[in-house]
Amino acid sequence: MPVSRLPERGRVVCQGHIESVTYMPADQNAAFTAIVSDPDIRETGAKPAHGPGGRLRVVWLGRRRVPGIEAGTVVRLEGMLSQSQGLPTMFNPRYEILSRQENE
Repeated sequence: MPVSRLPERGRVVCQGHIESVTYMPADQNAAFTAIVSDPDIRETGAKPAHGPGGRLRVVWLGRRRVPGIEAGTVVRLEGMLSQSQGLPTMFNPRYEILSRQENE
């Protein structure tokens, strides 16, 4: 399911492109955050007709880094979806790396 079509809450499986990741400083609680968007939004800059810009916040609590999760990676995610600070958010999802952007 594309990120732009996610329901407000519930268990979902979706697929998207990692736009960015955020590393927390060592003096804060361990959490690794990624922003995931639909591939068509990344390529065209188009915005969906509704929702928070077709973006999903993914948070792994207790982790400073998640292997393979970096900007440019396409992933499939499975987990419980909730709303946090105006963005659909998924905590500690299962994930599958579908492809990676190679360094040029």
